[in-house]
Amino acid sequence: MLEKVIRWVRIRNEMVREALAEALATFLLMLFGQGSVAQVVLGRGEFGQYLSINLGFGFGVMLGVHAAGGISGAHMNASVTFANCVTGHLPWRKLPAYVMGQFLGSFAASAAVFAMYYEALQDYTGGNLTVTGPTATAGIFSTYPAPYMSLLGGFVQEFIATSVLLIGILAINDKKNAPALQGTHALITGLLVVVIGMSMGMNTGYAINPSRDLPPRIFTAIAGWGLEVFRAGNCWWWVPVVAPTLGSLVGIFIYNILIDFHNRPLAECSKITQQDLEDSKT
Repeated sequence: MLEKVIRWVRIRNEMVREALAEALATFLLMLFGQGSVAQVVLGRGEFGQYLSINLGFGFGVMLGVHAAGGISGAHMNASVTFANCVTGHLPWRKLPAYVMGQFLGSFAASAAVFAMYYEALQDYTGGNLTVTGPTATAGIFSTYPAPYMSLLGGFVQEFIATSVLLIGILAINDKKNAPALQGTHALITGLLVVVIGMSMGMNTGYAINPSRDLPPRIFTAIAGWGLEVFRAGNCWWWVPVVAPTLGSLVGIFIYNILIDFHNRPLAECSKITQQDLEDSKT
């Protein structure tokens, strides 16, 4: 009985440690990401352009990996965590702790950006916080589709972008293939997010992450934008939650089918000794 209690305490402490690590990593990601959007929007293009946003989120990912990579793996993304649970790389019991940590960090970052840019928001909007229109500012915190995008088109966009994200993450960390050099994983993962934004961000803002999109949306609903944040874009809010989750699974499946499964036999073959080869000839 005592052993079970001790084991439970150890598991609980480990989960708390990992949840806090995910909270800090996600906070850093969102602080730099949302901060870059705020400067571009509220600065009316004088303090950055679209590339600034890509770099803000990319370097935010890089710092998040440095902060929590050795503790929790620095998922910073509920879809990545879910996919790791499905593939057996993370116990299902840790899923709630990871997601809660990510949501906490994302929500806290939204509050921090709101506090830092409160006066700029008031100046830009005249005190009227709106989701759509010429002075819309809700997009600083969460993603919204372009006016020409349908729900289906946006779903496909987020689905494909997240699949590519997972393929890239697996490729960067695959020790059986051509992994990133020791110490460069954080930088290359950040650059992966940058290039996804540069090539797939126009239509939907490339959420590719429920932890990046849903907690800030909840914050904006509370902070003055109202429930319109959930109604806008034909009730767009659920797409950045569902599409990335499904896309992450497909990304893992594609990488495993096309790359990983073919590497496993090669790894086994490399263990064959010269004597085995000679014996096979007789």
